[in-house]
Amino acid sequence: MLTRLTLIGLLAVSPLFARPAFAASAEIFNVDGIAIRGTDPVAYFDQMAPVVGSSDHSLMWKGAEWQFSSAENLKNFKANPMAYAPQYGGYCAFALSKGALATTDPDAWTIYEGKLYLNYSANVRKIWSQNIPGNIALADANWPTILGA
Repeated sequence: MLTRLTLIGLLAVSPLFARPAFAASAEIFNVDGIAIRGTDPVAYFDQMAPVVGSSDHSLMWKGAEWQFSSAENLKNFKANPMAYAPQYGGYCAFALSKGALATTDPDAWTIYEGKLYLNYSANVRKIWSQNIPGNIALADANWPTILGA
């Protein structure tokens, strides 16, 4: 079993938290042009769960296709995308707190103070959750420069 310090050490040298092979120049992390791997961002708030979206209810925003599970969720997102979009462009909030980028798992999520945060995995989310305010402060400081680094 990995301890918290061991896991943090592994993350620091892991290729997952190194400069990514995916296109990190985009503000929004996406896979094949689809944000949050096709998960409806509004559902995290309304249904408190990740819900698969559909290309039948989608829109392009910030260079990625966002998919929704209903026309109503699409309408709500269009009205105020910043209220529903994940922080840090959908990149892993914990990785950002360490000054790196990592992909995310739509099932590893947290809503904190009305904002959606995604993490690389459920295990990373557990570590991130131990100091959410501190990790957010670090990630906020890193986010403006990390994509250009």
